[in-house]
Amino acid sequence: MTFAHPWFLLLVAALPVLAWWRGKRGQQAAFLYSSIQLVKSVANLRRSRAGQFLAAIRWLSLGCFIIGLARPQKIESEASVKASGVDIVVALDLSGSMESEDFELRGERVNRLVIAKDVLKKFVDRRPSDRIGLVAFAGKPYIAAPLTLDHDFLEQNIDRLQLHSIEDGTAIGSALVAAVNRLRDIDSKSKIVILMTDGQNNAGKVPPITAAEAAEALKIKVYTIGVGTHGTAPFPRMDVFGRKHYVQMPVDIDEDTLKAISDKTGGKYYRADSSETLKAIYDQIDKMETTEREMKKYVRVDELFHWAVIPGFTLLFLEILLSHTIWRRLP
Repeated sequence: MTFAHPWFLLLVAALPVLAWWRGKRGQQAAFLYSSIQLVKSVANLRRSRAGQFLAAIRWLSLGCFIIGLARPQKIESEASVKASGVDIVVALDLSGSMESEDFELRGERVNRLVIAKDVLKKFVDRRPSDRIGLVAFAGKPYIAAPLTLDHDFLEQNIDRLQLHSIEDGTAIGSALVAAVNRLRDIDSKSKIVILMTDGQNNAGKVPPITAAEAAEALKIKVYTIGVGTHGTAPFPRMDVFGRKHYVQMPVDIDEDTLKAISDKTGGKYYRADSSETLKAIYDQIDKMETTEREMKKYVRVDELFHWAVIPGFTLLFLEILLSHTIWRRLP
């Protein structure tokens, strides 16, 4: 916990001194007497404990109000982080063909999306100083995560990606435009798009080469990755009894277009036909030049002043209530 205006807490330290001075001076007499002999019998009586209690309540309520002015806050995270000069947007294909199970992960057969997500998260972990965004696409592109240094948030959004969650198709050109738009107005040393797909452009309104020309004009490198084995790939099917079996489907990656995109923008094309190859590709991209700069990380601040102000008003109300009822005194 911290305070937005901590200097107000100096007033809390001054309260005991002020209370002592106030008590020593005393309040104005309720009655005036011509001679002290008239009240000699009560002259040595101690001050009413009720009066002391009411005064204590008043000082406590004042202390609560001062703490409220200092604005106590709970900050979940606060840090200045070293950010690289590299901003990366990953465009990940979610078309139906990504369901082909031609990869292995920890000894088990998995589909292309599972291995792509696993390798991508490890890549994100190795680049803590990069701002990374995510575009998911099939028949249309969608922003799955904005450019961010909060990689926990990014990985949560990677985990949420599922096949058949958006309309099918492979809109490579539109996906590249969406990724480029994330980087267009960003001031950074290096702007990069990593585009992963296992098919050919068959949807969207923007031709891939046109999108590549836009990226070239904005000095954005595009690294393209064709995902899938050569020839055919096992595609899972369910029979009428709910049992899984596989049919061999042809692998239809438009490598010429992906190479043209990367060549035009100064990037590179890779073919990932195994889990090891895909990991090696990200290892190569990971070696790109970076330069560190200081950036502020967003923080969440919860205001806690009400926990001091509400008790302060409660004590003040209690003091007023008691002083006008059971502990009422003559004016």
